[in-house]
Amino acid sequence: MKIVLITGAAAGLGRAMARRWFDEGCSLVLADLDKAELETFERELDAADRVLTRTLDVTDQQATADLLEATRERFGRLDILVNNAGITHRSPAHRTDPAVFEKVMAVDWQAPVELTLAALPLLRESKGQIVNIGSMAGWMPLPGRAAYGAAKSALTQFFEVLRMELADDDVDVLMVYPSFLKTDIEANALGADGQPARHAQSRIGKPKDAHWMAERIVRTAEKRKPWLYPDRLSRIGSLLWRIAPSLYLKLIRRKFEGDLR
Repeated sequence: MKIVLITGAAAGLGRAMARRWFDEGCSLVLADLDKAELETFERELDAADRVLTRTLDVTDQQATADLLEATRERFGRLDILVNNAGITHRSPAHRTDPAVFEKVMAVDWQAPVELTLAALPLLRESKGQIVNIGSMAGWMPLPGRAAYGAAKSALTQFFEVLRMELADDDVDVLMVYPSFLKTDIEANALGADGQPARHAQSRIGKPKDAHWMAERIVRTAEKRKPWLYPDRLSRIGSLLWRIAPSLYLKLIRRKFEGDLR
């Protein structure tokens, strides 16, 4: 029976992944900032012997250290760490309070890095896995998401290096690159002033369902593959940015015009 720790587990993709791994017979360690949603999900799972929950801010190093210690005490091991918790913004970089950038980078890059490093002793013992939820914004630019794209790009570079460094320890890294999903991350996006964004999300194509994404993540993790590009939009966008960047910028600027103001 595998032990899976998921951050941002109370809703959206985190909740969908948790449900999928739970149905596979795994035990879960679920962390989220939203206490009410986390408690609701815990009651829904109704399996106290297989579920450990903690309400915490992933940027709080002491809280995450306590979470890992509770994981060891409760289950004695950790097989899969899923860095899923995230935050985004919708605001032109030149008009955005730098505090917004600091918050996005802290949640989307620094927190996964610090949690992973703290979890490495457990993951080395189990020859486990690290699953990171990246974004297509990490390797091709999207207007209004400069800090989010920067954080996800940094996430990729850090964990690609860590992958090589951990190869002799048999600890695998899976980088997941979804495009647009039906989750709360955009609904809770920050605006230029750090308050909730007041304009609607711009996007390309029809957003995928979180459960659709979770199914593919779990299957890919089971095969211990290194990368997951789950849909055609991610692959086409990446290719266009590389072979025809001027065309990509022209098309994306037109599509995301509302995010440039």
